[in-house]
Amino acid sequence: MKSETLSAEDDGRGWAHWISRLRDLNYWLVRDIGGGPRPWKLAWVINFQKIGTVVFLGLLMWWYADTSSAAISTAAWVYLALHGTYGFVWLLKDLAFPDPGWQQKATIFGGLNAFLLVLGPYWVFGWLLISGTSAASYPLPEAAWFSLCIALCMLGCVLMIAADAQKFFTLRLQRALITDGVHRYVRHPNYLGEMIIYLSFALMVWHWLPALILAYVWLGIFYPNIACKELSMSRYPEWKAYTRRSWMLIPGVI
Repeated sequence: MKSETLSAEDDGRGWAHWISRLRDLNYWLVRDIGGGPRPWKLAWVINFQKIGTVVFLGLLMWWYADTSSAAISTAAWVYLALHGTYGFVWLLKDLAFPDPGWQQKATIFGGLNAFLLVLGPYWVFGWLLISGTSAASYPLPEAAWFSLCIALCMLGCVLMIAADAQKFFTLRLQRALITDGVHRYVRHPNYLGEMIIYLSFALMVWHWLPALILAYVWLGIFYPNIACKELSMSRYPEWKAYTRRSWMLIPGVI
């Protein structure tokens, strides 16, 4: 939810206008809805969900241990390690180089919406797996599938951390278009890293509902942010040359 400003020629009509409206609606839902006091930063809401994940998953495993063999399966433990540890990775990132966009204060209903509409649905992943609802039948042997998910989660965490660190420390020195490092070939590696992480969680669960949740977040929240950011970055003289040798998210695809 990084706020960007559309260029004057793009704002007010067509595709850019509607993407901007969707992004502004997202902002309003998690920051301003209901008005009144603003008791919490968005960062506090996000960190609560990220760190609370390991507690939530642990409680699910305890709750379902007597009724579902899935609760104490290898898949459940691997999922606990992946999603739970990711929460600590996020907290470390927020402590070391916080995103300024998350430091904004939200209304009471805005903070609740941020949790319920954006972050809370991610907890459905773990419930599906641990409760045995998903009854996953993986395309590969379990050991190979778990290895794939672990590898994707590690790759996503490294990419997200590297991208956010590069952005934070570069922009502290100079407001400029970042075109090197992990941004050399992918213009939004932080979003790509986050998407890879949650893809690994969805693959562990192997159920249609996580796929639906990811589609909702990626298309309804991530894409408007990315598109508006692209419009904002297009004001830099080197933008056109940068786009000719880079990709929005996935090299060779998009």
